[in-house]
Amino acid sequence: MTKNNLLADLKFKVFRSGNPVFFYIGLNTIVFVAVALFGVTYFLAGNTSIRFMDYVREYLAFPAALSKVPVRFYTILTYQFLHKDIFHVLFNMLGLFWMGRIFLDFLKPRQFHFVYLAGGVMGALFFTLAYNFIPVFSTSLFGATIIGSSASVMAIAVAVITLVPDYQITMLLIGNFKLKYLVLAYVVIDLIGIATTNPGDSFAHLGGAFLGFGYIKLLQKGKDWSNLFKKKTKLKVVRNDSPKSGGKSNGHVVNQREVDAILDKISKSGYNKLSKEEKETLFKASKN
Repeated sequence: MTKNNLLADLKFKVFRSGNPVFFYIGLNTIVFVAVALFGVTYFLAGNTSIRFMDYVREYLAFPAALSKVPVRFYTILTYQFLHKDIFHVLFNMLGLFWMGRIFLDFLKPRQFHFVYLAGGVMGALFFTLAYNFIPVFSTSLFGATIIGSSASVMAIAVAVITLVPDYQITMLLIGNFKLKYLVLAYVVIDLIGIATTNPGDSFAHLGGAFLGFGYIKLLQKGKDWSNLFKKKTKLKVVRNDSPKSGGKSNGHVVNQREVDAILDKISKSGYNKLSKEEKETLFKASKN
């Protein structure tokens, strides 16, 4: 494969394939590489008093101090795509690829987008609430920030084990192993991590876990929060009760009830699950 073909293939997978796993892995990687390259330029220009990453973090990381949030409101999203080093982004993207593929075996891309982004938001909220309301963090409140997609990845992972708790994977030297035990081990590690030198990340991870768990539990009760991202398709159907050609009908007359039923089926099962007759009905409605 030539270089041009490789770049075209990567561009398609990230931006056009419709696969949210590739999209978020690509976006996180692009941001990391861009920041790293700017950091090299920044250093070679003689700016050695402060790392470029520390400069960027001041403006793109999510702050714990509530006084900073009004002027850094956008960081509730930007922090999710910023990583401190190669290992930070590498392990997060490996986890996202692994857990994301399982997620998409059972749920829709729209639901993946919601869980990923909302998991990051919930992680930020857990972080800032902990630092503002737990007295032990009061001395480090003003300078505390978080970066990384770990909360989002944790939300995806916990959503998976909540939906399919008995899902098994094969691990070297262990054999078949239930995925939930691995994810729960990470949750326990984050609980322990609260008492270490980096509690902010642990709170963010726990926030993502809470979101993933809550989303699936509500989904199982029939409430899908990802419908916020759902595009409402409306087809205007004109019913003609007076057929042309001497009173003879040219075929089946489409009514709104049929179209609504077909659209509901698409939202639940996808367009490919429609029968030939249903596709023809939808086509006729769109033509009208």
